[in-house]
Amino acid sequence: MRSFKEFKEAYKGSLKSMDTEETIDLMFYRPIGFAWALLAAKFGITPNMITIASIFLGVAGGVLFYFYEPPMMWLNIVGMLLLVWANSFDSADGQLARMTKQYSRLGRILDGVSGDFWFIAIYFSLVFREIHSSTFFMENVWAIWVMAVLAGICHAKQAAMADYYRQFHLYFLKGEEGSELDSTEQLDRDNAGITWKTPLKKITSITYRNYTAQQEGITPAMQALRSKLKATFGEGAAAVPQTFRDAFRAKSKPLMKYTNMLSFNTRVIALFVSILARMPWLYFAFELVVLNTMLVYMILRHERICRGFVAEIEEGKYVADKK
Repeated sequence: MRSFKEFKEAYKGSLKSMDTEETIDLMFYRPIGFAWALLAAKFGITPNMITIASIFLGVAGGVLFYFYEPPMMWLNIVGMLLLVWANSFDSADGQLARMTKQYSRLGRILDGVSGDFWFIAIYFSLVFREIHSSTFFMENVWAIWVMAVLAGICHAKQAAMADYYRQFHLYFLKGEEGSELDSTEQLDRDNAGITWKTPLKKITSITYRNYTAQQEGITPAMQALRSKLKATFGEGAAAVPQTFRDAFRAKSKPLMKYTNMLSFNTRVIALFVSILARMPWLYFAFELVVLNTMLVYMILRHERICRGFVAEIEEGKYVADKK
């Protein structure tokens, strides 16, 4: 039996970092996810198995958001509960992976696309709900489809960039072992060693490489900073001076709240409010206006920070740590 101290340390070890955790997650999802992770570890359940289960829960929850007739609206509440359950599993798979050291790129990809399945189901449900329940959208079907498609595209960008900035922060905070930051340069090398004899693995590798390339394309100043650090101090986070890592953390940490707000909790609160208000289109408007504004602000701030650090490195402000 574990002591309370050992239990507490195990829980802390299952978290990414206090820098990147959100209040709602710390108070709700992480404790529940830790309980699921402990149960899964006891029965030999892998992180990927939990992720797959979350896909079924999230999709089922999304489908239940279609129902709009008053006698059936209790199904919306069930859908909300299923989505919360799915997200607790989404928390548990990462916590279990950190507890048991079961890291894999496939797991990272699967974890990333699980939420996509949830929201695809949600988007279709909201669209058909509006078409069948709203006089305006019955007459202007194209309008709700345009809103949904644009919101879906923006959602994908928001989630991708939130994850990328979070991993970049963790890279300097915890090094390679505590971060899942990738580069197209490394992924190209990895992809070269994968043949079409394993088509699923090859397609997955190419898809993930292109996903990473899109993240890098949106962050030119960040890529310039990575190149400058590598050219000046060498390969890997361990080669970067601790003074730089501390300075980057200090400027990046205040922006981590935006990465969290662009991920799950804030958008789901908006989703639930729009459903309970019986105006699902408001959720699409929230994504298109509020979350996109937040995304643009986050990108601009990070890029400015990175340009500033490149200038400081060129001025010789940071010196390599003594071995």
